[in-house]
Amino acid sequence: MATSMTHLFVTILILAAHTAFAETNMLQDFCVADLKGAKVNGYACKDPAQVTPEDFYFIGLANAAATSNSSMGSAVTGANVEKIPGLNTMGVSISRIDYAPGGLNPPHLHPRASEAIFVLEGRLFVGFLTSAGKLISKHVNKGDVFVFPRALLHFQQNPHKAPASVIAAFDSQLPGTQVVGPSLFGANPPIPDDLLAKAFQVGPQEIQKVKAKFPPKK
Repeated sequence: MATSMTHLFVTILILAAHTAFAETNMLQDFCVADLKGAKVNGYACKDPAQVTPEDFYFIGLANAAATSNSSMGSAVTGANVEKIPGLNTMGVSISRIDYAPGGLNPPHLHPRASEAIFVLEGRLFVGFLTSAGKLISKHVNKGDVFVFPRALLHFQQNPHKAPASVIAAFDSQLPGTQVVGPSLFGANPPIPDDLLAKAFQVGPQEIQKVKAKFPPKK
């Protein structure tokens, strides 16, 4: 009896796995995002009759973005599904990141994607933190590739006197980005001062000073 039940259980698991695999496969050539339609864990497909080459095209990564208006000296130009509707359901996207001399892409994470960067120009100090708090870091140069695992805190810094830039690839059409400082200290509604003070083992006055640097998002 136990053997029969085991066989039945294994059979159910195999069938479930095949069903899940079948349901996640594309059943059409593409699903260009209808950016004006409802969004439920992604975008609905645009009418194929209205699809154009522009749905699969984006020129925004050709030139370096201005970093002078950034407090961190870095600028991210995303090429995700919101810029390229043809990426919908494909599970990939890319970005360009430009760094002024001394620029920083501050500690942040992508909740829905791993990231691989290819250094176009310059040199960078990059790294990520494991869930055990270990820093994995390296100085990278033009032509190098470095990978950041999904949902782990990571950063890129340009400590040199020349600009730098990278192309970043993601295994998500919309990776999402959560930056540590603004997320914690610029939350809307705000996280209580006493909670943050206890978490960081500082006084409420210090928390208020930090919060003043991160106005809440509207």
